[in-house]
Amino acid sequence: MSTHRPDRNLALELVRVTEAAAMGAGRWIGRGDKNAADQGAVDAMRAMLDTVAMDGIVVIGEGEKDEAPMLYNGEHVGAGGGPEVDVAVDPLEGTRLAAFGQPNAIAVIAASERGSMFFPGGAFYMEKIAAGADAIDAVDINATPTENVNAVAKAKGRRVTDIRVVVLERERHEQLIGELRQAGARVNLIRDGDVAPAIAAARPETGVDLLYGIGGTPEGVISAAALKCVGGGIQGKLWPRNDEERQALIDTGYDLDRVLMTDDLVQSDNVFVSATGVTTGALLRGVRYVNDGAITDSIVMRSRSGTVRRIEARHRLSKLTHFTGREY
Repeated sequence: MSTHRPDRNLALELVRVTEAAAMGAGRWIGRGDKNAADQGAVDAMRAMLDTVAMDGIVVIGEGEKDEAPMLYNGEHVGAGGGPEVDVAVDPLEGTRLAAFGQPNAIAVIAASERGSMFFPGGAFYMEKIAAGADAIDAVDINATPTENVNAVAKAKGRRVTDIRVVVLERERHEQLIGELRQAGARVNLIRDGDVAPAIAAARPETGVDLLYGIGGTPEGVISAAALKCVGGGIQGKLWPRNDEERQALIDTGYDLDRVLMTDDLVQSDNVFVSATGVTTGALLRGVRYVNDGAITDSIVMRSRSGTVRRIEARHRLSKLTHFTGREY
């Protein structure tokens, strides 16, 4: 572990990064072009990252260098001279959501001490269950959905019919959704983007109790970083898509039966996370445009202090363009 520990609240600098990404994607909301929305977010995030005083390495990014021109795994980011950190980025979590103007698209970044983030290798998906501090110790990813929603209801002192579970709307989840409904839980289906619901599960004002199902492994690591800050946690198991991927993971040393807890996904207790809303959802409001300006809504978190800030920022676009040389 590096001796260059991040002592200041790096998240207060990272919020400028997610605000820029959200505004970079914002002009593409509802225009049906998810690639353009994603590119707008990536370009804006990349440019702003270069101004942050840190020595970062992207651990969770856009893929391998040859497949991702920006923010690829292993890329060095930051202005240098600051703390040495692992960085997990999703410039636009929920590209389809943004493209079609649907809720819960966010721009998110997490940073923690160098060497502390789990690297998923070739594991693209994982089973996961995320909950707040009052329920995470009651759930078990190896238990049945019925057992888990009953345990959560008991832990929260509520009826099962009051438990609200977010699940990605996928064919692979048909049995999960059916069992959750049979158990009495209220299932909220989403098309994409499970980081925001994972964070929302730890925030009582959001109306989300659990995130459940199979989703992206990178998103699981980012969710773990955020949940270390806001309270609660996540459990996950790597989920290979086919026999070839399963064997490749086994050959590279991954234990597919291992339950990955929050501390396995992010080992550090000094974690920084910033997320900014692109489209309005349970966690954050989306980018709103006014005359010569935009309003962004962000949540900024640090695990060591337990501080969670909500930041509403008003941006003068003409001044931003003049200052940065970029159109917003």
